[in-house]
Amino acid sequence: MERTLSIIKPDATSRNITGKINSMIENAGLKIVAQKMIRMSKEQAQNFYIQHQDRPFYDNLVEFMTSAPVIVQILEGEDAIAKYRKIMGATNPDIAEEGTIRKTFAISIDKNSVHGSDSPEASSKEINFFFSQVEIFN
Repeated sequence: MERTLSIIKPDATSRNITGKINSMIENAGLKIVAQKMIRMSKEQAQNFYIQHQDRPFYDNLVEFMTSAPVIVQILEGEDAIAKYRKIMGATNPDIAEEGTIRKTFAISIDKNSVHGSDSPEASSKEINFFFSQVEIFN
């Protein structure tokens, strides 16, 4: 069993579609083993996205991620990272496959509703960032 981090972003929480996204996650065979709603501080967002600090979209990304609450989740399942990345769809919703979260719900390439870890190393780091001490019930 593998675990991955999911974030349901401000564009989705503000439209009250988190339940629909959770249904897509669960229907893809992933189990939500931990979940909480938080309001990211500017410092949290800057630290979480530190790898993008030199990119032109960094400040807008930080501003967006702090604009409304987000749902941070730990997903579990066989090949959870790859499975979640497939159900999320391409970053750009215009080219995302039909039936993916981003094709279904994203507003734009910037407001694309969800984030998911892209590797086992990133998954471990990102889960620890938001869930340093959490009891997971199986």
